[in-house]
Amino acid sequence: MPSFDVVSEADLAEVDNAVQNVTREISTRYDFKGSKSTLEHKDGVLTVFADDELKLKQMQEIIRGNMQKRGIEPGMLDEQKVEPATGMSVRQKIVIKQGLEKELAKKIVKDIKSTKMKVQVSIQGEELRVTGKKRDDLQAAMQHIRDMGLDQPVQFKNFRD
Repeated sequence: MPSFDVVSEADLAEVDNAVQNVTREISTRYDFKGSKSTLEHKDGVLTVFADDELKLKQMQEIIRGNMQKRGIEPGMLDEQKVEPATGMSVRQKIVIKQGLEKELAKKIVKDIKSTKMKVQVSIQGEELRVTGKKRDDLQAAMQHIRDMGLDQPVQFKNFRD
């Protein structure tokens, strides 16, 4: 029986490459000369240290741009609250979303079932498995999921005939 999986995951090797590019760009930019602004990546969490709010905003733009160049969509980045750090500097954590959240998975399942497509959808941990009798039904389900306009980007994997 044909099936595919709906997942939401970022390639952490590409995240590392983007972090290295951001660090290199910050070290060469004139407006960051003499700045103690840094970016660290550990276990899917980016920690941004900046001298002030303005530099933090500039770093966020650089991060988003480099992530997008590396194939990591902006919806994968969950920016946390800005915290004051030592002196006048600020700190912010950016979590890279991995896996579908329960609410989002339930929303997708409910939406597909309401269309009366001839597919079955099951939640398997942090991903969805969609099965159907015909390949065309599965492709219609894929297109429907793309057209839903979800906040978090999704990918389709393990398409089996």
